[in-house]
Amino acid sequence: MKKILMIAATSAFLVSGLAATEAMAGAEKKCKSCHNFSAKHKTGPGLKGVVGRDAGSTDFKKYSKSLKAGGWKWDDDHLRAWMCDSKKAIKEFTGDKKAKTKMAKQKVCDAERQDEIIAFLKAL
Repeated sequence: MKKILMIAATSAFLVSGLAATEAMAGAEKKCKSCHNFSAKHKTGPGLKGVVGRDAGSTDFKKYSKSLKAGGWKWDDDHLRAWMCDSKKAIKEFTGDKKAKTKMAKQKVCDAERQDEIIAFLKAL
């Protein structure tokens, strides 16, 4: 009986790990069109170390004025709002109704999906 339970638990762990890996691969595919997962920049800034970093604080040259002014850290709550609607989030974060970002809305609003992407970013 113990052997059967061990096999079942191992199988469940592997399946959940596979789902997480697939989710990270999806995040990687979506994000990597504009971002590197290193400190190097592409169309957007490199994402390595983004979690906990001050907004607009890298040497990336193409931040919008609003994002460059920053004023917040990229914590879980800010990342969630940003992933769902970056255009709305920049206005909320800065308190400026005219604030802009060059990043398109990503429309990742599902909490489970956001958790997976944040975990991926933290692992970089």
